[in-house]
Amino acid sequence: GDCLNVGCVPSKALIRSARAIQEVKRASQFGVVLPQGELQVDFSVIMSRLRELRAKIAPADGHDGTAGTGAHVFQGRGKFTGKNTVEVNGVTLNFRNCVVATGGRPMIPDIPGLKEAPFSTNEVLFNLEQLPPRMLILGAGVIALEMAQCFAAFGSSVTVVQRSARLFQSKGGDEEAAQLLQSVLEEDGVHFLSNAKISKVVTKRSAVDGQLPLMEVTVEQTTGETTVHECECLLVAAGRVANVENLGLEAAGVEYEVGRGIKVNDLSQSTTNPDVYAVGDCVSGVPRLTHMSGEMAKQVVQNSIFGDDWKLSDFVVPAVMYTEPEMATVGIASKEEAERKGLKVDVYRAGLEHNDRAILESDNRGFCKIICEEGSDKIIGSTIVATRAGEMINEVSLAIKYNIGLKGIGRNIHSYPTTGEAVMGCGIQFINSHWDRLD
Repeated sequence: GDCLNVGCVPSKALIRSARAIQEVKRASQFGVVLPQGELQVDFSVIMSRLRELRAKIAPADGHDGTAGTGAHVFQGRGKFTGKNTVEVNGVTLNFRNCVVATGGRPMIPDIPGLKEAPFSTNEVLFNLEQLPPRMLILGAGVIALEMAQCFAAFGSSVTVVQRSARLFQSKGGDEEAAQLLQSVLEEDGVHFLSNAKISKVVTKRSAVDGQLPLMEVTVEQTTGETTVHECECLLVAAGRVANVENLGLEAAGVEYEVGRGIKVNDLSQSTTNPDVYAVGDCVSGVPRLTHMSGEMAKQVVQNSIFGDDWKLSDFVVPAVMYTEPEMATVGIASKEEAERKGLKVDVYRAGLEHNDRAILESDNRGFCKIICEEGSDKIIGSTIVATRAGEMINEVSLAIKYNIGLKGIGRNIHSYPTTGEAVMGCGIQFINSHWDRLD
């Protein structure tokens, strides 16, 4: 699937290499003095490591592993031929229940010259064998920002083109987080073009004889300024669409929407054929995240085989962007998002500037914000920016899932010194805000 081959796994391998480069650059701060000379980055070794580690993880997701559990594996393109039949390589399979898990693919915008150009997406980026001197990225989401920071660390000149005025604006993301992360990426060498769009792509050279391709990209900004950029890698990271075409869904009576995905009910069943379930990126209206797909898979097993009634509406789904620092969110992740949805909230914030562990790590950029219903300790969301925000957000997700109030988090003893104390700090703020005044 995408996660193993062209998503989470290879990208995190690159992120680790990029972090190592940054650590070497800062080594003198920690008393590690390196010989004089320029830091050398071997991109071929970085990519070899990626492929070796991906191969190490691969057996868990392979066909042999699935067959080893006792399942019958039919390798080929499957297509529905009726409400309870699927055909694979000329063989018709009858089913009581079927699960569609066809995933998604990158969305390619309709830009003059783009489809004819040798652009990259996450599906081909990890096949690179040479470091592109110049990379231009269309989009400013998770894939875009993670790869922007990585390739800047490797030595590429990186430019990010985003339609909004600031990061995460379209989804009502936290403004402080947006400003902090953009400033960090800019310090790392990433250039941003905001309120901008690509209006034309011209291919000047195809990839031949071991040479990287060369493209000329025209960018227009709302200020009226137009600039032309040459790049050897044009990474399109402008969102994803569901894989629902050519599956025979019409024959199965399964309703879907092109681009968005299969329509399901709260049990992840097709709204029009209850014998068919769907999970992951091919489903309409669910977060397109690996752990969401995994939880939906568990849900479908419980519901279809063991007669349970796990509900999508009960899911609490965190999301993490693995930049440095990381950004993690869950639920209503900002005051801005709450206002868009007409919710009245209180926001509790604990910065890392006084967090002892973050200070000792020489990286106290970031904060933890927890959003509660106004006048209550009922948690409805959070945004965390920190070196290990992805680990910290799980505590908040658990609290939301099992209705543990912010007061409970404040009363829970956290190990010292840990960055996770920032989560407790928000709870202590809530407790202190309800102290009686001592006159």
